[in-house]
Amino acid sequence: MKIIVDPEKCQGHNRCYALAGELFDVDDYGNATALNDGDVPEGQEQRAELAIANCPEHAIAVVDA
Repeated sequence: MKIIVDPEKCQGHNRCYALAGELFDVDDYGNATALNDGDVPEGQEQRAELAIANCPEHAIAVVDA
């Protein structure tokens, strides 16, 4: 599984980071980026899905690997 964060949509709510801090990082403004080039380690898919579902701006998406 591979995820991306759309920087144009991200508003810095940090829900993704709060729910799956091992998959996301935030900058000084609170905007998120996906760690590990967006590659979700095996066993972390459910946490990635939780973060995606809780993003109020729908800024996180699954992409083809």
